[in-house]
Amino acid sequence: MQNKQSALPDSTESRSGLGRRDFLKYGGMGIAAAVLVSAGSGCKKDNNTANNPHNGANIVFPTGDAGILNYAYALEQLEAAFYTQVLTGSYYKGLSSSSAEKQILTDIQLHEVCHRDFFKAALGPAAIGALTPFFNNINFNDRTSVLTQAKIFEDLGVSAYNGAASFISDSGYLLVAGKIVSVEARHASAIRDLLQPNTTSFAGDDVIGSTGLDAANTFTYVLTQASAFITNTINSSNLPQ
Repeated sequence: MQNKQSALPDSTESRSGLGRRDFLKYGGMGIAAAVLVSAGSGCKKDNNTANNPHNGANIVFPTGDAGILNYAYALEQLEAAFYTQVLTGSYYKGLSSSSAEKQILTDIQLHEVCHRDFFKAALGPAAIGALTPFFNNINFNDRTSVLTQAKIFEDLGVSAYNGAASFISDSGYLLVAGKIVSVEARHASAIRDLLQPNTTSFAGDDVIGSTGLDAANTFTYVLTQASAFITNTINSSNLPQ
């Protein structure tokens, strides 16, 4: 695993004075607005991409920035599908409607759907097909199972954007990637705080290096980890090695 430091803007932000709900609410506003402008449509709570029947379909990433954007699109598809399924499980449904924990999961799901739809709209005909997720090993009725997996996905997503940053040629794409990864980092912090409240776990040394920056992972590492949750065959040979 490559563990170089990120070229993306630092996503660490103080949460003093903000509750958990506001932390995600304000963190997601910028990218949500960008998605609405760029994609020309709102982000729906449940866009059902998770149920698109592409079982076993071969996904080939193109070269250049289009390949990297599709890489991000694939990861956002996976995260959006995961949180959409979280919202159908008895763990989520069992939370009080006034629960901050329920609001956090609702907000994260909406953000991930926005991210996914943004990349699909931005890529247009160059977008890869819909992925078919495989979540059979996740118990969506159990809090620990859901939050532990959410932590894995969020940490992986942040490291993926950080690792891809130095390979993006277009400065506009790099700017958007920086905005999205800052939101993903807020997600990661919020999930860690739910797992271990009132600790410093929101920025653990398992993901923050000695320089104080988030880890950055290679395309190969990230896709290897993500492939356990995708039934499609992924061909990433055109991505930077």
